[in-house]
Amino acid sequence: MKRHERLWCLWYGVILAGITTLPYLMGMAVEGDEWLFTGFVFGVEDGNSYIAKMLLGQIGDWLFRTPYSTEIQNGVLAFLPYLLLGKLAAPPEVHIQLVVLFHIFRVLSIPFTVWVIYQFISNYIEDLRWRRWATILATIGGGLGWLILAAGGSGWLGSLPLEWISPESFGFLAIYGLPHLVLARGLLFLAMVLFLRAEDNPKWSWLAGCVILLLLLVQPLSVLTLAAVIGAYNLLVLIFSLLQREPQIYRPLFFNTLRMMVLPLPLFAYFVVSFSTDPFLTAWTGQNQILSPHPVHYLLAYGLMIPFLIVPFRKRVWKTRPQWLLPIGWLAAGLLLAYFPYNLQRRLPEGIWVAIVTLAALGMAELWRRRPWGKMFVRFSIAGALISSALLLIGGLQAAASPDLPMFRPDGEVRAFQELERISPQNSIVLASYSSGNALPAWVSVRVLVGHGPESANLDENLPVVSAFFDDGWDAIQRENFLKEKQVDFIFYGPFERELGEWDPDSSSTLTLRYDENGYRIYEVSLSP
Repeated sequence: MKRHERLWCLWYGVILAGITTLPYLMGMAVEGDEWLFTGFVFGVEDGNSYIAKMLLGQIGDWLFRTPYSTEIQNGVLAFLPYLLLGKLAAPPEVHIQLVVLFHIFRVLSIPFTVWVIYQFISNYIEDLRWRRWATILATIGGGLGWLILAAGGSGWLGSLPLEWISPESFGFLAIYGLPHLVLARGLLFLAMVLFLRAEDNPKWSWLAGCVILLLLLVQPLSVLTLAAVIGAYNLLVLIFSLLQREPQIYRPLFFNTLRMMVLPLPLFAYFVVSFSTDPFLTAWTGQNQILSPHPVHYLLAYGLMIPFLIVPFRKRVWKTRPQWLLPIGWLAAGLLLAYFPYNLQRRLPEGIWVAIVTLAALGMAELWRRRPWGKMFVRFSIAGALISSALLLIGGLQAAASPDLPMFRPDGEVRAFQELERISPQNSIVLASYSSGNALPAWVSVRVLVGHGPESANLDENLPVVSAFFDDGWDAIQRENFLKEKQVDFIFYGPFERELGEWDPDSSSTLTLRYDENGYRIYEVSLSP
């Protein structure tokens, strides 16, 4: 990369980080005496869980143990970036510090990932202009999912458009609000860039292995995608070398692959063993269902780029340069991974959009030069690919300008959280509704029974029981036995808990009122041994 290319990547990354920060600045600007901003304009439930992970680091944890469950946990080396970021915050006003640190993480990760994606694309696209357009499409481009919204529907064939729900299938959603995925994508493509360089100098494969080691600490699931893509690339190059009767083409690739996998293998084995043998992690993984939508959604998502893929396949670019088989293998592996029999299948086609755009950029450049109608068609396709991201950004600005749940929390609720933080020991167990339970661990270093879909173990069993507790159908003995069984230390009682039933906590002799303001109460549980 030349100096002007590096500068372009830097400025584009900075501008992209700035534009995607506007909704969050809007949310912070409009919060006031009645509402406080959570720090998120989409995926607020997961957003609160990221702040809760940072709070774990702030109180001294180095291994991840979710606060959204009261089950026994051994801890696992996961979500390390958030645990480390949390250690930079200190009282008072810890929550706002964690939110700011979260977005600093996001802002700093964006230029790095832009630069790496540009380098990856530069391996295949020589024209400077198309390198830039391919990088723009790879980071903020989307598909035709906006047509579903234009037709008046919020969902189709049982799903929202992929641009709205799958940061792995595209690029913008991660850049918009998921910094660990932005960093993971940058590390994933950095490993690929180094791996490609290793074909000229095998030493680069060792450095690629170091990058994969970091990737495992940021987002272990991305390594499964990397392994599938490298496997597909190896297979295609092997077939190509056999057809060409030149086995020497494949031999260096095989040994580079082995060298690249040596360093990260022990940590990868640790994750495999942990998530397959630890009872809590197994339960967590089992109830974390993120399945791919109907295949038509993928056709709609990538429909704008599909016509341009004809050119690289027709020209058979891999015959002159086998490295083209990497994005081709990524495309093939990604589509297979999207429906692999695994409960996180929608997360597996990570980076496939970059591979598609890389291949499509070659077709765009070709049509732009050789067909009189090509320029208009390319312009139309690029404009259409930017609509989904623009809608997401505008929607975030509009939502942030109007304080309401779940992006904002009532001031009275946050004051109750702050009081609970003051009076409760760390890791106290708090009984609350699902909605309150989702926000609580982001403000207070406590554990809750329910509050997050994947992380609240046995959610299907615990959710109706928590609802029944706050209803008036249980007697005092049932409630007391439940509190003993779950070892509950405090009960949080606000509007969401009142919605669950007519039970009056003041009627219980085992509860001591510790806080009562603005419609929120905190009760300490005092049970005889």
